[in-house]
Amino acid sequence: MELSDRSVLVTGGAGLVGSALARRLATENDVLVVDDLSNGVRESVPEAAEFVEGDVASDETLERVVTSDLDIVVHCAAADKYVNSDEPRSQFESNVAMTHSLLERVSTVGVSDVVFTSSSTVYGEAPRPTPEDYAPLEPISVYGAAKLAEESILSVYAHTRDVTVWNFRFANVVAPRVGAGVIPDFVEKLERDPETLTILGNGRQEKSYMHVEDCVDAIHHVVERAPSSAGPMQTYNLGTKTTTSVDRIADIVSEEMTLDPAYEYTGGDRGWTGDVPKMRLSIEKLAALGWEPEHSSDEAVRKVARELVRR
Repeated sequence: MELSDRSVLVTGGAGLVGSALARRLATENDVLVVDDLSNGVRESVPEAAEFVEGDVASDETLERVVTSDLDIVVHCAAADKYVNSDEPRSQFESNVAMTHSLLERVSTVGVSDVVFTSSSTVYGEAPRPTPEDYAPLEPISVYGAAKLAEESILSVYAHTRDVTVWNFRFANVVAPRVGAGVIPDFVEKLERDPETLTILGNGRQEKSYMHVEDCVDAIHHVVERAPSSAGPMQTYNLGTKTTTSVDRIADIVSEEMTLDPAYEYTGGDRGWTGDVPKMRLSIEKLAALGWEPEHSSDEAVRKVARELVRR
């Protein structure tokens, strides 16, 4: 599918990935962003995109933004971005209901193409590198369970309502944005106390970190080049071939801030309830379409740390 001269809706387009996607798509398409700004930042929405502040779970908002003029919906909105939500039932039910309502509206007006931003957390604790066809999928966090439930609803609509779905399971996507994960968290902690850095868990958790620019480029590449013969529900892992430990992230951030703090640990092999200690996705399916990430995991971490420190 060509991604030029299209009418595109980006839900959650003020968020970390959504805003980056909106910025990329707005260079060649008419882009409408909808976001209730509960997690997003208004200033992140590109000036070239039209913006509607609204809740995607609301029928009123959906009727306003999902029309027959649309060519594609990019669904990045999430009711709660935190993996260890204090209200797990609300997080699960809100996200699933929102996606279901969006798909009902998409089906009603006849939009035939949907991009969904899922997560590696749907796999749970799986062998590494984890391929897209790994089973059984047994998420251990509410966030992962919600994403898997949303994938299931998307699959139903893809197979019964003439909708093509591109489903992307992300590794840890990083960007120079305050509040966006472990890197800005370490920067903020060291700005407050340059002598000591508290690290959740034991520091040996090891995962793949993907720069948001690579993430957006990969999505764009797949949507344009994936063969229609691949079926109505196409799932792709997005990540890097390398991993970075939490201790290594702490080292990189400290180096970029020219600090040498003492590390303190909260203990255990998980940073929080539902945390997967080690994660690396297979990206062979992505590579078969001719795409490779520009940044390794360490390089993505350093790039973001450097941009945050110099902001």
